[in-house]
Amino acid sequence: MGERIGFIFYGLEHMRDLGTRVFEFSTDELPEQDRLAYWREHYGHVMLRVDIEPAPGQVFQARNRTLALPGLQLLEGASSPVRITRGGRYLDDGNDDIVVAINRSGTAIIESSGRMQSLRNHEAILLSCGEATTFDRTSFGQSFTLRVPRATLEKTVIRIDDALMRPIPGDRGALSLLENYAGWLLNAAPSLEQPLLNLSIQHVQDLLALTIGPVTDFIEPAQMRGLKAARLNLAKSFIVAHSHRRDVSITAVAASLNVTPRYVQRLFEAEGTTFSEYLIGQRLARAHRMLCDPNANQTAISTIAYDVGFGDLSYFNRRFRRQYGHTPREVRGERDI
Repeated sequence: MGERIGFIFYGLEHMRDLGTRVFEFSTDELPEQDRLAYWREHYGHVMLRVDIEPAPGQVFQARNRTLALPGLQLLEGASSPVRITRGGRYLDDGNDDIVVAINRSGTAIIESSGRMQSLRNHEAILLSCGEATTFDRTSFGQSFTLRVPRATLEKTVIRIDDALMRPIPGDRGALSLLENYAGWLLNAAPSLEQPLLNLSIQHVQDLLALTIGPVTDFIEPAQMRGLKAARLNLAKSFIVAHSHRRDVSITAVAASLNVTPRYVQRLFEAEGTTFSEYLIGQRLARAHRMLCDPNANQTAISTIAYDVGFGDLSYFNRRFRRQYGHTPREVRGERDI
């Protein structure tokens, strides 16, 4: 869960001190006449260092979720038609971070460095915080942006300046993985242990470099760390979300990632496990949580077994005892008959 901020925001330097908390903002929580002033003062001026001008005659609406991590900032947002600009006094801060703006829906027109580009749904573009930029949203729409230090990408990407203001097609596989993995990290970061969080940040940076265009020597290690790690995490997320379904299969997981079932199996084998074992582990973990929940103590163990995805009660009992060293009844505090 993110922390909802209606009337005050923290600058990014303070957000880093507050750890991996997701900050949320919605104009729905503010009086209509105050929305623009609060957005400008606390969000635009302090956090993003941009200005905003709603389209004439439009009621200003905006929703944002922000996460600031070491070397990476993620922002998921939606708004009514607006013009967002970074220029003038904001450029005096000397910030030259690189931003990848992904247009999820609606129409967006970007101007920077004397060039103009229009983004369609799911297209992205590379921008520099060191250049005056205008982002025009001409209809209600959604976006996802990633921001990283320029120095991070300069280690891996050929001529960043040549990639600025160059649209990235929505059908590019690396872009899709980047958006999905970064979206997962935005939601999962608050619950991740620090070593896994650091590794996930590196994976996002690798995917970002691959999306833009890496140097040749970087492709193989980046694919190992970024592409494969992202696909494995997304495969696991799919399994967690669907583990209760008895018809979930490796074929369904592969289809969701647009890869082959054998490729998915190799991802799990590289971790020393298999698709089937990971699926069973998730089902057992869910059953264990239910058995420990006092609110579910009247639910029959057989019902729990079937609800989490097992089709055979005897098999469930055997696997549960092997996993936890106790029978389901013992975990619940009952005596086996």
